[in-house]
Amino acid sequence: MSVFKRSSRDAMAGGPAVVLDANEPEIKVEHVSVRFDGKKGAAPVVALQDVSLDIRQGEFISLVGPSGCGKTTLLRTIADLQQPSSGRITVRGQTPREIRLQKKYGIVFQNPVLYDWRTVRRNVCMPMELKGVPKKTRTATVTEMLELVGLYHFGKKYPHELSGGMQQRVGIARALAIKPEILLMDEPFSALDEFTKEKLNEDLLKIWNKTNKTILFVTHNISEAVFLSDRVVVLSPHPGRVSAIVDITLPRPRGLAIKNTPEFGALVAKVRNSFEGV
Repeated sequence: MSVFKRSSRDAMAGGPAVVLDANEPEIKVEHVSVRFDGKKGAAPVVALQDVSLDIRQGEFISLVGPSGCGKTTLLRTIADLQQPSSGRITVRGQTPREIRLQKKYGIVFQNPVLYDWRTVRRNVCMPMELKGVPKKTRTATVTEMLELVGLYHFGKKYPHELSGGMQQRVGIARALAIKPEILLMDEPFSALDEFTKEKLNEDLLKIWNKTNKTILFVTHNISEAVFLSDRVVVLSPHPGRVSAIVDITLPRPRGLAIKNTPEFGALVAKVRNSFEGV
C-alpha cells in the first residue's frame, strides 16, 4: 500500500502537495557508513559510521558537529552527490538518485555560486531553463521567489552589486524555483557577519513556514541550530557518528528575543554537552 496521500492544503511550491502517512518518515537513513580510500596505501578514512536517522515531512533538522564529523558527507549522501559504502537511504520511498532525477531536491551551498554575467532574475531562472519550463511560467516563478526572499526590487541587479547576504538569498530563491520538496542547506550562512546571519535565520524560518519544505541544515553554530530547528542531530568525529538527537521544544514562531531565555540557553548547553570524542 502506498504511504502517499494528497494534502488538504496547497503548498506555496505549487499545487496540492503530496504528503506521507504521519507514521512514515520522508527521509530514512539506515546504518549508513561512508569510507574514503586512503592516499598512497594509507588506511581508509571513515567519514560516517553506522548512521541511522528518520526525518519527517516538513521538519527542520540541523546537523551540528566539529570539522570532520561527517555533516556535509551525510547531506551529500542524502542528495545523491556521494554514495554510501554500506547501509541504505530512502527518500519518500525511493532512492536518493530517483529523487534527484525528479528534481525534488533544492540545494544551497556555503557559496551561492551565482553567474556574474546574469542578472538576479536570470540567475534564479536558470534551473527552470535547464528543465525546459515554459517562459511564462519561469517569469511568474522568478517573481514569486524574489518576493519570497525579499529581493523583488533587485531582479535587474548583477551579483557584484549585492551584499553577501543578498547573494545568499538569491541562492535560496534559485533552489526554491524548481519547486523542490526537500531543501538541503550546507552551511549557507557561515561566511556572513553575525548581524546578517541572524536576519537570514529569521527570514529562513518565515520561508520555511510559508513553503512547508523539509529542510536539512548543516552548521557549526550551535545557537543557530537551536534557533532554527525542530531537532538537532549531533555528530561526533573519529569516526563520524550520531552522538545524540536533541528535541527543540521552543515555541514557534520564533524571534531573536527567544535567545535571551533560560530555555534557549539550556538547549544550547544540552547540544554542546552531547558531543563525544572531541
